[in-house]
Amino acid sequence: MTVVIGFEGSANKIGVGIVRDGEVLSNPRHTYITPPGQGFLPSETARHHRSVILTVLKEALEEAGLKPADVDCVAYTKGPGMGAPLVTVALVARTVAQLWGKPLLGVNHCIGHIEMGRLITQANNPTVLYVSGGNTQVIAYSERRYRIFGETIDIAVGNCLDRFARVIKISNDPSPGYNIEQMAKKGTQYVELPYTVKGMDVSFSGILSYIEEAAGKMLKCNQCTAEDLCFSLQETLFSMLVEITERAMAHCSSQEVLIVGGVGCNLRLQEMMGVMCKERGAKLFATDESFCIDNGAMIAQAGWEMFRSGQTTELSDSWITQRYRTDEVEVTWRD
Repeated sequence: MTVVIGFEGSANKIGVGIVRDGEVLSNPRHTYITPPGQGFLPSETARHHRSVILTVLKEALEEAGLKPADVDCVAYTKGPGMGAPLVTVALVARTVAQLWGKPLLGVNHCIGHIEMGRLITQANNPTVLYVSGGNTQVIAYSERRYRIFGETIDIAVGNCLDRFARVIKISNDPSPGYNIEQMAKKGTQYVELPYTVKGMDVSFSGILSYIEEAAGKMLKCNQCTAEDLCFSLQETLFSMLVEITERAMAHCSSQEVLIVGGVGCNLRLQEMMGVMCKERGAKLFATDESFCIDNGAMIAQAGWEMFRSGQTTELSDSWITQRYRTDEVEVTWRD
């Protein structure tokens, strides 16, 4: 049996997960949470990761009931992500691999999400909607690559939600997107917002600029509530995502959709995507927050697939890449 330990820390979550032949043995993580109205800076996030990563590593080993000798490979997030946090995790993974005498593997963060989603849901060959704080892509597998059929041309959908949360001072605990989702459930009035789909791509920066400017005025004049704005923003953003996903499905003749990434655990997004899938006679696959949100097990699972297909990363090549595209990776473990 092959055991892989994975280190993830590309944004504000630090996680260490252990996977053994498709079984998640442990998956602890810790989140860096900032005060309402503030985002997380790379240097401060890296400082947080440095302060807790060894504790999380110890938790992962204890929870799995394993010793370093039981591990076959050490995987880490190579990118994409924030530079300073990525470097912190890469340094720890490199050190652990050398101390334990184990091979090292640099993993693409996006592919980690996809492989974890495929493992948990048992989706066969889905069209993938990858939505998180730093990424928004519609992806499908073809000829040893995860091909990007559509993506954001500016900011990610999660980043749009997070930045709106700062405007109306929504708490970052447990996450801004989760708190927007809860407020949106109480919204009763739809406020019309820009809807920007360009072919297979989407743009969120204009919507954010519009609602940032309009929010203060509308709330001050009692034209709507903060809950109405949360509801309206979600409905608009998610409608755009469903549209480009359906278009990719039609192009690929796909009957499966898999939603991955932190925004993917939003139940309203899953509901809207489910309606579209039902109309097409297709099937929707999604996971809960334990696997949707950044975690170490997803890096371990992708690393497991890569390691089993003969891939490793030489120490001299074990750098990080902030802009590491999903379609740059040769998928050697799929037919």
